[in-house]
Amino acid sequence: MPIWTRQSETLKETYSEYFRADLLECQDEENQAVVCEDGDTAVGFMSLCSQVNISLFQECFDLGPFHGLCKPHPEGILKMPQKPSIQEDEDKSNQTSQEAESVSSGNFEHIHDQDAAVQKDGAVAELPLDDVGNKDFKASAVPLLETEQTGFHPVYRGASNAFCIGLFFIDKKHESRSLDFLHYVFKLFPDKDFCVILVPHHIPEFHLIQSFVRVVPSCTSKLGHELYVFHRAGLLKSLNVRKATTNDILGVETLIKTLSLNESILNDLKIFTVARRDPDGTPVQAFIAEVLDQIVGISVIRDEMDIEYIRSHYNIEDFIHFNHHQQEEHGHLYHFVLNPIFCHYTKHFLKEILRLAHKSSLYYPIYPQYVEGTFQNPCAHSLTSALHYMVPVRPRRQIVYPLEELGINAPSEQVSKDQLSYSLNHINRKLVLASKVSINTRIVVVGASDVGISFLETLVFCPHLKFNNLTLISIHGLPGKDLQGSEHRRFLINSHCFNDEDYAQMSLCSWVNVVVGKMTGINRAAKYVVVSKEKEIPYDYLVLCTGQKYQVVSPTGADISKLPTNTEVLSKRPRRYTGKVPSNHFTLNDDQDCLKAMHWLKENVVNSEGNVIVYGNTIDIYTTVETLLSLGIDGSRIHLVQPPLSSNVTCLNNNEIESAVREALSKAGVSVYYDSILAQWNEGDDPDLITCAAFTTNRKPLKLQCSAFFSFAYRTVDYETFKAINDACLVFDGRLVIDNEFRTNDVSIRAAGPLTKYSRRYCVGEWTHSNFNSKEVGCELAASMLNLFDPTHQPFSKPPEGTDRFIPIYKSCIIKGGVLPGGYNYLHISKPEIPACSDLELAPCDHGMEIITGEARHGNYFRMRTNKHSMVESITCFSKEPFPVSNYICLYGQHERLLNDLYYRWNEGQITDLYSYFREPWSMAIYHDRFIDLKKELRQILMSEQVPGLPPAAEPPPEDPEEQSPCPPPLREPVLRYLRRHRYHLPMYAPARTAGAAPPPTAGETAAGERGAGRGGGGHGA
Repeated sequence: MPIWTRQSETLKETYSEYFRADLLECQDEENQAVVCEDGDTAVGFMSLCSQVNISLFQECFDLGPFHGLCKPHPEGILKMPQKPSIQEDEDKSNQTSQEAESVSSGNFEHIHDQDAAVQKDGAVAELPLDDVGNKDFKASAVPLLETEQTGFHPVYRGASNAFCIGLFFIDKKHESRSLDFLHYVFKLFPDKDFCVILVPHHIPEFHLIQSFVRVVPSCTSKLGHELYVFHRAGLLKSLNVRKATTNDILGVETLIKTLSLNESILNDLKIFTVARRDPDGTPVQAFIAEVLDQIVGISVIRDEMDIEYIRSHYNIEDFIHFNHHQQEEHGHLYHFVLNPIFCHYTKHFLKEILRLAHKSSLYYPIYPQYVEGTFQNPCAHSLTSALHYMVPVRPRRQIVYPLEELGINAPSEQVSKDQLSYSLNHINRKLVLASKVSINTRIVVVGASDVGISFLETLVFCPHLKFNNLTLISIHGLPGKDLQGSEHRRFLINSHCFNDEDYAQMSLCSWVNVVVGKMTGINRAAKYVVVSKEKEIPYDYLVLCTGQKYQVVSPTGADISKLPTNTEVLSKRPRRYTGKVPSNHFTLNDDQDCLKAMHWLKENVVNSEGNVIVYGNTIDIYTTVETLLSLGIDGSRIHLVQPPLSSNVTCLNNNEIESAVREALSKAGVSVYYDSILAQWNEGDDPDLITCAAFTTNRKPLKLQCSAFFSFAYRTVDYETFKAINDACLVFDGRLVIDNEFRTNDVSIRAAGPLTKYSRRYCVGEWTHSNFNSKEVGCELAASMLNLFDPTHQPFSKPPEGTDRFIPIYKSCIIKGGVLPGGYNYLHISKPEIPACSDLELAPCDHGMEIITGEARHGNYFRMRTNKHSMVESITCFSKEPFPVSNYICLYGQHERLLNDLYYRWNEGQITDLYSYFREPWSMAIYHDRFIDLKKELRQILMSEQVPGLPPAAEPPPEDPEEQSPCPPPLREPVLRYLRRHRYHLPMYAPARTAGAAPPPTAGETAAGERGAGRGGGGHGA
């Protein structure tokens, strides 16, 4: 057969030279070989075996939805022996504790009663995964954590109920007929209800298994294959979708009786059958999916009444032309329940819902976990089993509007209102006909740093790809789980890469497996990561993003009774602390560390009289001191001890701000000690509790009583991380060594962030990922790996010779923000650079201009620096009043002309306060997330050879006032189109006038007029 010939080399390498003969010779009742013919030519082959290693599958996969691939047995142990302690565990146990029972035994004529029974068992076991209790977790995120928390595994006593496909191939021209095999092979095994197939992770989903259900694997499964299951009832093609009726209530109740949100679904169904509307008047529609008169699915939708908010806060226009859709065509998906046996009909069900409901789009929100007080709450949606067929929608950056200044020109309340953030998923008529590419490659990310989160975000939001095996290993799991605005987050400086709203709008826990623990080993040969010295997590690609952390500072051990100085002990200082860490010693590296420290302080320090020592010279010492003061700890009890600087660049790098901070510390009564090195704890002992600390200085030693010790003196790669990397023989040179494509010396292990450094062959000196924006680095890391998985990726032309010796260029700004002593709000935005003293006199011809308004000690300091190309490259804010950080970040990299002729107005003395200047209405367009698109469009026009409407320089200016406009028609039209398109965000700009009227002002001209009315004078617009 030609199909054998094409596969012969692969089969020979995998099995043996005589594999085909052995396969055909060994056919019996348990082993079958099937051929698919077109005429007299064999075009497909399938080998089958009824001997399936069920116990192995039960160990490596979550087979609860399929009754463990076993027949029902009365002695099976399917539920936990005791009541779980939390509602989620109870719900999970309910998923696997349902005894098999026939729903309506006569419904499926050619499927015997046991098939109907297993179908029912599959329905009640799979569908609870869709309830609100697990709504922030995709199914594959649950097994490892649940089984370890409960320690329970169902025990199935029944006989095997599955046969497996051992080998399958089919001619490419006939692969669309692959499912025809199953009609025949189920007849060969009449006593089996499930057909299973194992597929290697790196093999793309082929046509046959697109009709199978992928079984959720355990994170610790080392089988190296994906398991797909198909039930014989899935061959039925009589799935009918219709509107629900009152007669369907009993059947729906039977289908969903084990769901934690069953009451909500039934109530919504009854609302539809009785009134067709919610009490608030919102139209409701319910639809039923049935097979041979048996209900196998239900969906409830409402009209989307908040579509303007969705449009303004999410990038739905990446998927639809919003203006081409009527408001009533947008629907809100509330419930979607479908028997997993018919999972391959999900898109058909969705398509029918859109057709019958006369909708063009459906939206499904996922609310963050911390808002779930109970299952039956107003925000509770049952997590739809159709989630993987929908696309996650990226959130849009929002303008922080000065509502008081804008007055009646402010956006509508629908756009500017504050409401609970959520992750949005979307499906429409076009997307329901498109297929996502499933990627089963196991990608394991170590570290929930900004780089790691950015990497996962980029993969998750690829609309045409579906990553089924993303795993995050993190000490505290995913960030963003705490209540918003928690005060403990003020301990550390903020990079402003992600905030609580970002985490809520990503909902990574819906797409990513989370393993809580610490990486303690890497086995490169077997390709698995050891977590907390217990779990083994297999990978195909490993991504290391652990970053650097503050370490426990090691005392020098100097005998202070001999009055040593710093010069005598510096050379003796040990590198790493190896003793027992005292219980009142804190190194803060993430939110959980901060939360733990705050609870300890409130219980042990706030109401006592002991001292708190803050040791270090990074900017985190100042934010920590301010947080301690805000907790009510008196400043006289706080001692700020700073070791000698390793360079002449301070953490604030601004003399005026440093002076204001020192003044605030002094006013609060905080004692500050400079050039002090920790010598001893408790006079040289190794205590469980630090009661005093001694330091050497340039003069006499210093000794302080201590109730709590915060260390920010030493930040490096965590020792256990280093040991895991070093033992795996990955090249480590102070940091993990990578090339310009993020690769280590192992092609399957990538790394990024402060953990890494470039190989010395690049000769880049101090340049590392620490000098760049972590979010941008994570995006670039994901882009470099998408080339490996994305079948639609078009390779670029071969880069010029020698470019492989250069490192990537990152352009995003570095951001630091926090609250410093005195209650000053601090923000510093700068270009990627190696730190240098910023107070040096800079030549304007080389570094542009520096504009400063206000004074640091008055709390209204604003400094902006531009480069020689008049582009903003640095912003420093130091204010008593809060300010819109996200707006100011948008100013970075803008030309001064775009900032309403900043140079001109500064030189004319029109700008006295940059805070108020950047609150004026003209600036709102610059803060808009689509402004970069307008800049690109205008640049393309300007870069063209000849722009109509731009007269040669030698010609005199035209007399027509319209033609004298600083913005000629070729440039004016894109600007006006931009303002019209985004008027819901930018209503403060005057709309375009009708033909024959005076030309509408540009963004700068509009602002100039508004500002002139307030200042008594106008000016030239941008």
